[in-house]
Amino acid sequence: MTHWKIDESHSEIGFKVKHLMITNVSGYFTQFTGSIETDSEDFHDARIKFEAATDSISTLNKQRDEHLKGGDFFDTAHHPKITFVSKKIKKITEEDYKVVGDLTIKGHTHAIELEVVRNGVVTDPYGQEKEGFSIKGRLHRADYGLRWNAATEAGSIVLSDEVKLHMEIQLIKITEAALAAIAL
Repeated sequence: MTHWKIDESHSEIGFKVKHLMITNVSGYFTQFTGSIETDSEDFHDARIKFEAATDSISTLNKQRDEHLKGGDFFDTAHHPKITFVSKKIKKITEEDYKVVGDLTIKGHTHAIELEVVRNGVVTDPYGQEKEGFSIKGRLHRADYGLRWNAATEAGSIVLSDEVKLHMEIQLIKITEAALAAIAL
């Protein structure tokens, strides 16, 4: 079995949501962890666990970030983590995969399907083996209890229910020596 972990300093977990139905506003979670276990070289049998700290949300707007951390959205005081656990991985081509798993946000768990592109493997200058992945998905925020919205004077809504997910993930292979040190 091979163990991998997300290299947080070379990965990003992002999302986009339509504002006033005319532009996309982007946001990121800046604190997250993830682990992958696989018996294969091509990840078709991988088991993935991921979590993000909800209070690490950043849209580069302090007032909006504070609103997102409150009860109208993530309620970070009562729901400090978003989690994902894979259930099924389907290899489409050498680079393309579909990953299905359970996503939990604010106490609501639903299956979600993610499109994954495997970008390749390299050994970095320090001898660490790394894999890169690009991930896209969509969810309906109301399914996860993120129902806040408002209407404009003209009658349109402020926020779309659909949220687009986009992630760039770099994994680091955990060596046997590192696994042994963790076990101590």
